Amino acid sequence: MSSFVRRLAAPQPGWTINADVIVVGSGIAGLTAALELRAKVDRVLVVTKGELSSGSTVWAQGGIAAALDPEDTPDEHLQDTLVAGAGLCSEQAVRALVTEGPDRVRELVTRGANFDTGPDGDITLTREGGHMRDRIAHAGGDATGAEISRALIAQLAAVENDPGIEVIEHAMVVDLLTSAPDGDGRPGPVCGVTLHIIGEGSRDGVGAALAKSVILATGGIGQVFLSSTNPASATGDGLAAALRAGAAIADLEFVQFHPTVLWQGSAARGQQPLISEAVRGEGAHLLNATGERFMVDRHPMAELAPRDVVSKGIVAMMEDEGSENVFLDCRHLGKGFLKDRFPTIWERLEERNIDMARDLIPVAPAQHYHSGGILTDLRGRSTQAGLYAIGEAACTGVHGANRLASNSLLEGLVFATRAAADAASAVADGVVSQREPVERSGPAALVPATARPQIQSAAHRGAGPVRVAAKLERAAERLASLRAKFRADALRTPTPQTAEWETSNILAVASVLTAVALEREETRGGHLREDFPEADDAHWRVRLAATLDSDGELALMRAPLELG
Repeated sequence: MSSFVRRLAAPQPGWTINADVIVVGSGIAGLTAALELRAKVDRVLVVTKGELSSGSTVWAQGGIAAALDPEDTPDEHLQDTLVAGAGLCSEQAVRALVTEGPDRVRELVTRGANFDTGPDGDITLTREGGHMRDRIAHAGGDATGAEISRALIAQLAAVENDPGIEVIEHAMVVDLLTSAPDGDGRPGPVCGVTLHIIGEGSRDGVGAALAKSVILATGGIGQVFLSSTNPASATGDGLAAALRAGAAIADLEFVQFHPTVLWQGSAARGQQPLISEAVRGEGAHLLNATGERFMVDRHPMAELAPRDVVSKGIVAMMEDEGSENVFLDCRHLGKGFLKDRFPTIWERLEERNIDMARDLIPVAPAQHYHSGGILTDLRGRSTQAGLYAIGEAACTGVHGANRLASNSLLEGLVFATRAAADAASAVADGVVSQREPVERSGPAALVPATARPQIQSAAHRGAGPVRVAAKLERAAERLASLRAKFRADALRTPTPQTAEWETSNILAVASVLTAVALEREETRGGHLREDFPEADDAHWRVRLAATLDSDGELALMRAPLELG
């Protein structure tokens, strides 16, 4: 297998800034961590690739899950999460999520988030797939993420003149900075990041931001695939940077393909419109080409089964019919209810000449959420000293093989609070100090942006919704040849810029994802192997983690479900 590079080609930093802790990302996890840190350390730097409001959180339609109803309990929420996770959840992590979750949601309200409420003023709770109780809180009907993002950004804006916190927008983290290597040649503790400022700003070019700790909240990997519900910025930057810096990444094979993404034809690329699971939660049905409900006979919860079950059911039906999509039918719910409950979805469909109250909605699975990420413990600490990860960029063990609907926003809240507390305590207690960065050994390389379609095509064909050894092997060979080509062409590296750095990260993540998907010879949760159709607890009830050795070769290892 072709080795991986330890750093991306980039100009030498032209300026330097310092902070106690750097937070990379501006979704619910990153913003929560920044607000928590500012109350505990002297100087926080927040970096985001777009504007503060451009994180994945703003796109979250469904809601946030928590046992807020007096008749609900954290234990019931835990059980539903464990069932959806198909035997690979960390029970300790899930227990932290469901126990602390209700208080974190209430704190969101005190920070200004306005959830939908009933006549009694209590938060209105609904149900989504895999939940046995109504425990999903919504805002603006189907604009929960946008409202949470708005509230947190408003809180951050209230302290923007505070000299102890700085926000740099339109800034991409090119690489993590690490200190002197250990005796085995592995990178030393993380001590900052290199930044590229995109567009105009108070700084330009590439600079170095030094810190005692770095918290990555960089979101998902959607652009690894041909189509996704993720924003264009979701290029796996955090995962790839962490891998190059020596951290372990885990559970990459568990990719959640959302069952109901608007089907816009086989040529559609990039971010695709999501038809929220909440639509099915309110009673919409899935129909095949002959107008029959096909999920009723496949699972006791029918359309509200866990997402992997529904996605598999749709893929199977499309294969049976030789079709490219199925249909979502919500006509019986009525125009008034649909416009009021799902205003964002209504508007997006109307723009495409689809009337939810009169028309069947063509849908098919597309990449939506990544259960894997940078391997962390219960305090958000990665396997590399000085580096934390939270939100979708992290693998906390909460989701196991398949995320339960609306647990992602809650995970961001709970583990951002935990990571911020740990990072702040390490600074206050003098456990961490500022280290000097040292350039990592080995050649630097860069992948031209023109290679992105090749990478995405290989990833989609090999590691898409349905996988088989032959296709995974072809994808692995193709991706390895691309890595070898661009590593060999290092002397003819394209001009370093955002699109090239992103494409390099996409190639790294696609390569690891394909390798672990080939290694795991079973079907479980978001990992469907057609040639190994059953779950195999005897051999595969473990995490598959990946790291780079001192030569840049990919090393796979089996990690326990509980990391503490």
